[in-house]
Amino acid sequence: MTHEEHHAAKTLGVGKAIAVLTSGGDAQGMNAAVRAVVRVGIYTGARVFFVHEGYQGLVDGGDNIREATWESVSMMLQLGGTVIGSARCKDFREREGRLRAAHNLVKRGITNLCVIGGDGSLTGADTFRSEWSDLLNDLQKAGKITAEEAAKSSYLNIVGLVGSIDNDFCGTDMTIGTDSALHRIIEIVDAITTTAQSHQRTFVLEVMGRHCGYLALVTSLSCGADWVFIPECPPDDDWEEHLCRRLSETRNRGSRLNIIIVAEGAIDKNGKPITSEEIKNLVVKRLGYDTRVTVLGHVQRGGTPSAFDRILGSRMGVEAVMALLEGTPDTPACVVSLSGNQAVRLPLMECVQVTKDVTKAMNERRFDEAMKLRGRSFMNNWEVYKILAHVRPPLSKSGSHTVAVMNVGAPAAGMNAAVRSTVRIGLIQGNRVLVVHDGFEGLAKGQIEEAGWSYVGGWTGQGGSKLGTKRTLPKKSLEQISANITKFNIQGLVIIGGFEAYTGGLELMEGRKLYDELCIPFVVIPATVSNNVPGSDFSVGADTALNTICMTCDRIKQSAAGTKRRVFIIETMGGYCGYLATMAGLAAGADAAYIFEDPFTIRDLQANVEHLVQKMKTTVKRGLVLRNEKCNDNYTTDFIFNLYSEEGKGIFDSRKNVLGHMQQGGSPTPFDRNFATKMGAKAMNWMSGKIKESYRNGRIFANTPDSGCVLGMRKRALIFQPVTELMEQTDFEHRIPKEQWWLKLRPILKILAKYEIDLDTSEHAHLEHISRKRSGEAAV
Repeated sequence: MTHEEHHAAKTLGVGKAIAVLTSGGDAQGMNAAVRAVVRVGIYTGARVFFVHEGYQGLVDGGDNIREATWESVSMMLQLGGTVIGSARCKDFREREGRLRAAHNLVKRGITNLCVIGGDGSLTGADTFRSEWSDLLNDLQKAGKITAEEAAKSSYLNIVGLVGSIDNDFCGTDMTIGTDSALHRIIEIVDAITTTAQSHQRTFVLEVMGRHCGYLALVTSLSCGADWVFIPECPPDDDWEEHLCRRLSETRNRGSRLNIIIVAEGAIDKNGKPITSEEIKNLVVKRLGYDTRVTVLGHVQRGGTPSAFDRILGSRMGVEAVMALLEGTPDTPACVVSLSGNQAVRLPLMECVQVTKDVTKAMNERRFDEAMKLRGRSFMNNWEVYKILAHVRPPLSKSGSHTVAVMNVGAPAAGMNAAVRSTVRIGLIQGNRVLVVHDGFEGLAKGQIEEAGWSYVGGWTGQGGSKLGTKRTLPKKSLEQISANITKFNIQGLVIIGGFEAYTGGLELMEGRKLYDELCIPFVVIPATVSNNVPGSDFSVGADTALNTICMTCDRIKQSAAGTKRRVFIIETMGGYCGYLATMAGLAAGADAAYIFEDPFTIRDLQANVEHLVQKMKTTVKRGLVLRNEKCNDNYTTDFIFNLYSEEGKGIFDSRKNVLGHMQQGGSPTPFDRNFATKMGAKAMNWMSGKIKESYRNGRIFANTPDSGCVLGMRKRALIFQPVTELMEQTDFEHRIPKEQWWLKLRPILKILAKYEIDLDTSEHAHLEHISRKRSGEAAV
């Protein structure tokens, strides 16, 4: 990329003004987006204005529209809700109100508007844009603005960011706030589970979502609920029978509780609402179970944003500024959203249209259509839920295959959820499923037992590894492993773990030359906090670790804000992989994150110290620096701490904190539970197909490269990749993939921390179209 282009990003906004507002229902992560819009706007040379109280503030003007400074968005990242306020606004719906809003913007020379809100707020913005020139004509005729002012503000650019906890906006995988709302719901479900088990109760939980069942659906997957009611897919007419049968079956299998999740907009096939009270009464009347209803209500909107929402909000904010400043009178108003892990721009009205189509389809009872319009990811969630909650495992195991499941490497939150769905999907397919304790070592020693349906009951929400996990590799004990494969008649292997699971897979492939017994299909599900498994953009457990680091950083920042003039140096895990340090840096608002993949010298350390010295002269008198554990052999955490302590004498004092193994623990986040559950189901479906394919004269013989795969998430899809093919993409010495997608987020981290660096604008999203994307993508 040329120097000119680099320079362009820093001057892109000179002479321009951007206004940012939050509208409609609040959502956690809106503040992260506002902060990013302000800081990146200022970085490009633009002036940025807050509009307080949503559209109402735009109409009322005056003190509601205030210029933002760099420091005015400090400490905002970890706050829930929206700091600049949001209000439902009747005035803006009338042309008279929009006229006043236009007047307020023109007088301040603002021609770029960033709207963070739900579909209603975004539709309003589009109307405003399409009327802009008429509004200016009227204002000019009335003598409220001069011809010169009108000429300067001849067109209005609009970019929308979707902030809504319901995730009800078509065209975006996740809306800002959805992940945090799931965190709140899961915290409550986990808490209720313990009391329900004590008393053998049935709980009916009502979650938000008037027209969209996303929260209810993902919650039910994440907690292994018995049943879920969502507006998009009403239950069959005899659902009362089916539900009661399902609940008593669960009890008979030895479970002490039942959980039923209801979206507030749940309806039956005739469009009649299904309420939580109704369900409770049904269960009490038919089954006599002790049943309680909990309506979660506004709790779901509250609390701290999750790491995912902070990163999502920050990335969307950066992309929004770029989309605004690159906009011309001919570019349609767009929405910035995330697809897989890529930022995309979509025409705002196309998205609004599809979102309206869903509601229309539901009103006209075309429920299949509504499900399709929600997108592939929603459908996949529904399919996995249906299989796990509604299909009975067959009684006989005739013609079945034997599949073994194991954990390898260090513990990661979500491993148990992956084991649970693998085991249960296997049983539903009629297979015999074995579990192996303590990784490859257990496979060699024969620590293997058969798992039934209830063996993995309640595992979804449990952290760590219940099967036990070790880093031992199989190479030294291939003979014993082969003997046990024969002894237990193992015909397929599901390996859930980190980098060792992958290298172990490679050793099994090598071993096939010596031992025929190893010619069975195997699949690796990446599960490690480090997120360093080749072939996957994400691994199970990394999201949980990220949230743990974030929570700790928030607390440390609070302490530093109280004492003033203090810099904290925090060491994170990850081996040589800088994923945790970089993402936590983005999510916690760090001043720097030192990682192995982005080499740094003494000059960089000096520049960071100087940067902090300057920062202490502002109102923000604290610093936060993250360091990945293996980023540099010589510049250790102690070295950096000593350097900062010496150089900061009299200006700031330093403290250090090594987070350690707490990063591997904790209850898995909703993302990790859901991701692990879907990966487990997908792996087991693949396995059944592969075993059938490899059946030769009465036994399994799999010797092709594609019979040993890593199941990974790449951009927008879950794909199987042969372990041998991934070798050339791997740096074995440092146990990381050679190319890592998140490295391109590093400049954002530096800009948000006020470094004068070059933002590479070549990576920016281009406008896509939603209809094409719907059919062509293969989302998770």
